[in-house]
Amino acid sequence: MKAARTKTPRRPKKPTNPTLKDPVGVYCRVRPLSRADQECCIEVINETTVQIHPPEGYRVFRNGEYRETQYSFKEVFGTLGVQKELFDVVAKPLVEDLIRGKNGLLFTYGVTGSGKTHTMTGSPGDGGLLPRCLDMIFNSIGPFQAKRFVFKLDDKNGVDVQSEVDALLERQRRDALPVPKTPSGKRHLDPEFADMINVQEHCKVEEVDEDNVYSVFVSYIEIYNNYIYDLLEEAPFEPIKPKPPQSKMLREDQNHNMYVTGCTEVEVKSTEEAFEVFWRGQKKRRIANTQLNRESSRSHSVFIIKLAQAPLDADGDNVLQEKEQITLSQLSLVDLAGSERTNRTKAEGNRLREAGNINQSLMTLRTCIEVLRENQLYGTNKMVPYRDSKLTHLFKNYFDGEGKVRMIVCVNPKAEDYEESLQVMRFAEMTQEVEVARPVDRPLCGLTPGRRFRNQAFREELARKLEMRGGPLGGETEEQSVAEMLLQTFPPLPSCELLDINDDQTLPKLIEALEQRQKMRQMLSEEFAKNVLAFKTMLQEFDSSVISKEHYIQGKLSEKEKIIAGQRTELERLEKKIKTLEYKIDILEKTATIYEEDKRNLQQELESKSQKLQRQASDKKRLEARLQGMVAETTMKWEKECERRVAAKQLEMQNKLWVKDEKLKQLKAIVTEPKEKPERPSRERDREKAVQRSLSPPPVPNAPPVRLRHRRSRSAGERWVDHKPPSNVPTETVLQPHVPHAITVATASEKALAKCDKYMLTHQELASDGEIETKLIKGDVFKTRGGGQAVQFTDIETLKQESPTGRKRRSSPSQPDPLGEAADSEWTDVETRCSVAVEMRAGSALGPGYQHHAQPKWCWQCPGSALPSSGPPHWAGRAAGSLCCSLGTV
Repeated sequence: MKAARTKTPRRPKKPTNPTLKDPVGVYCRVRPLSRADQECCIEVINETTVQIHPPEGYRVFRNGEYRETQYSFKEVFGTLGVQKELFDVVAKPLVEDLIRGKNGLLFTYGVTGSGKTHTMTGSPGDGGLLPRCLDMIFNSIGPFQAKRFVFKLDDKNGVDVQSEVDALLERQRRDALPVPKTPSGKRHLDPEFADMINVQEHCKVEEVDEDNVYSVFVSYIEIYNNYIYDLLEEAPFEPIKPKPPQSKMLREDQNHNMYVTGCTEVEVKSTEEAFEVFWRGQKKRRIANTQLNRESSRSHSVFIIKLAQAPLDADGDNVLQEKEQITLSQLSLVDLAGSERTNRTKAEGNRLREAGNINQSLMTLRTCIEVLRENQLYGTNKMVPYRDSKLTHLFKNYFDGEGKVRMIVCVNPKAEDYEESLQVMRFAEMTQEVEVARPVDRPLCGLTPGRRFRNQAFREELARKLEMRGGPLGGETEEQSVAEMLLQTFPPLPSCELLDINDDQTLPKLIEALEQRQKMRQMLSEEFAKNVLAFKTMLQEFDSSVISKEHYIQGKLSEKEKIIAGQRTELERLEKKIKTLEYKIDILEKTATIYEEDKRNLQQELESKSQKLQRQASDKKRLEARLQGMVAETTMKWEKECERRVAAKQLEMQNKLWVKDEKLKQLKAIVTEPKEKPERPSRERDREKAVQRSLSPPPVPNAPPVRLRHRRSRSAGERWVDHKPPSNVPTETVLQPHVPHAITVATASEKALAKCDKYMLTHQELASDGEIETKLIKGDVFKTRGGGQAVQFTDIETLKQESPTGRKRRSSPSQPDPLGEAADSEWTDVETRCSVAVEMRAGSALGPGYQHHAQPKWCWQCPGSALPSSGPPHWAGRAAGSLCCSLGTV
């Protein structure tokens, strides 16, 4: 049985006003005919109505007249309509909502060659909706823009605010990065398209919140063959094998808004900079030449303008560092690719596949609009297929009530586009019936308005006071006066006119004056060089102080970042806990609802049961009154019968009691009479022996002998474990012990013993004469039954140094050592010498070290030590006794 699958509780959406809804605003724009002799099938009736009639080849009579159809829109722009008029009616309200913190969506829809791209982009000298929107935004927020990187977009469709110091460090870091150069990139716009942004009308939004700071971010994407590509992504230029662009994925943020992950978002500060970014992406957009349009768009392009705004603090100086006060609004300008018929375009290959994907995405958009209209008109709850296309999936939030939606239907009145224009008109008229919930206004920050101007007035007052005290202006006049004094100190030049050919005074005076001026100039140059050197020194000191401050600030920033990371982790934990609790609350509420319903049902059932019980009680009373007479009569009859039965039972029990007394008397006589004890039956004796056998411990089987490891041939060579403890002291003697094929280790381990056949331990101690005595303790390595390694010592080699002039020290010169070995005075008794022994246990494998014992152990040759009860020791012979008696602590 599978466990029930639980859903993660979703975060609440942005607040909307469900009672107030606005229909989708649909506007119609009729393109002028390219030639005067073309037949026209669309006629503008008035400001809101157009009439479409079939051309000569499609005329159908109905009641003797031509069938003509009229379609109504919010407003119709004829062939003489200009871009400014269209912008004022359609796009200007969306820009005003953008600055007030609300979202907006504007897209152009129509067949190929109907003027959608011209409406959105415009032409030189006549900018379209996009450049006019940018110009209006920067005209409105121009003096209130924040510095670069004060607002920083994250990768999750959100925005963070940074302090001035963080923004300054970010700007320095970005300036230090190398700028990638691509052969297609240009610094300035092409001259023919630069006129698109030179909008003569200075349009701006009224009543802009002057206590806020603003930043504009733009991004440009296209949807080609149902894949999303970033048109602003700077790919490295590879002339040999260029890499194709990578498609992007759609994600949903914490407020359930759809966004493109990894999309390039550029912060712009002017209309020119924003349009330059747009035109850089416009050059990468996919267009192709078809039978219907020389530059037909083969993809849906989306230009997204994001406006981040946050209030100033109470002093009106810095941005308020609270993420809750940041408002991020978005305006999406969409230029849809035109629907087309392949029998008219004669498309083949890639063009045919592109046309199929374009028509499929537009059909999905039409299906979504139809389902939304049906749900709103008839109260159904059908699922809207937003996910069938990337186009509808990206903008599903707008139709769910995240902002205003505006659509401009562009039509070409020529007769060849009659059938396509008819489908476009029907879709546009149906779209007007869809209503979108109106979003609520942005909440106020709660601070006193007018903070920016109060701060500016304070700065102007401070500057005025500084000027009165000899501030910057006084400094300039002082510099001018110093320059004039220096010029006055120069000796004046005498008259240079030579009136007489024999004049010998004018030229010497002139030469003398020039020499004085030259000397003065040299003095000033030297003084200037000294001042320059002093100024450089001051600059270096200032740079060093700035660098030290930067290091200090970076250290503080790293500490703050760690604190912020910890707080974010805690917030994520709390958010997960909140989700769990919300889910539990939801389950408890549903359970409480079920219990309340069960309670009401049980109360109703209880009432019906109580009424039934009342009826049964009345029936019971009547039945009791009727049965009382019968009970009294039956009681008297049974009392007599019970008395008779009791008398009979008493007589029977007296007879049984007498029989038991007789049996007890006979048994007592048998017990008291002396008799010989009968022999116990053999069966009972066998049972007792079996019990004794079960209680006795089972015999211990003889342990099988240890299976020694197969010994390799001597010709193959023996491997040694050379165990040299780290406490060994180098003796620096001429003869050094050398063990061939050895593995040198500082601590014996099972891994080393498993690879070798022999084991050697190097042990050093201080001899009686004060010299270092080295002992090489050798042994064989064999496997144990437990799977470990054991060592059996076989030999000890003693390496000893002696001085020809030295004198041996003995603890007792008169009594020589019975073993013939020099013993130290500190090791006099056997108990001390044998207090520590080496024990090799099966499975221990000498690792990680020897087994140390603080209590005395047995020794093979030491008197007074206890021998083991069974078997020989782990080592044998005199060498083992020497090991126990001579070693201290291993």
